[in-house]
Amino acid sequence: MDPPQAEFLAENLLVIIRPNFSENKICLISGDYGPFNPLVPVGVPLWLGVNLKQRQKCRIDPPEWLCVEKLQELKSEENTSEVFVSLPSEHFFEVANLLLSNAGDDITDCDLVRMLVKDIADLRAAKLRRSIDEMISRQRIYAMVTHLTSFEVINIRPFLTGALAHMSTLQSLAAQYTSD
Repeated sequence: MDPPQAEFLAENLLVIIRPNFSENKICLISGDYGPFNPLVPVGVPLWLGVNLKQRQKCRIDPPEWLCVEKLQELKSEENTSEVFVSLPSEHFFEVANLLLSNAGDDITDCDLVRMLVKDIADLRAAKLRRSIDEMISRQRIYAMVTHLTSFEVINIRPFLTGALAHMSTLQSLAAQYTSD
């Protein structure tokens, strides 16, 4: 899986929108959504909410975790914890990126929220790099990690598979050298 595919999966999560138009129920393959009445909250897939927002047909209510207070708590918890903290959504980074890119005007303190999401991503990336470094220095070929998102796995996969391949090659050469 690559980043666009992970984003595609995240776009199926439901978000609450507040339409500024009237329309009966919309029947789609993924389900029926609506009816749509001005300023009456309705749940729709993220992709539909973003599409309507781009056409200035609605406002998107950000998830409760996409606010300064919750993100500061999450950042603090991630910073003090030795292990990865469970994020409020499996597609935390994808949803945050889509909403910050397309519905920033619907998010209170958008710039601060964007900075906190980036800080959390940086903290988790550094923690992941340290974990991988420790795994490789101990010459382990596996590690158990929990609470990683698909975004994080996708981003670390090329480096990790390359590092493990090199480690395997070096171990084979070392074994061959010691047997000679």
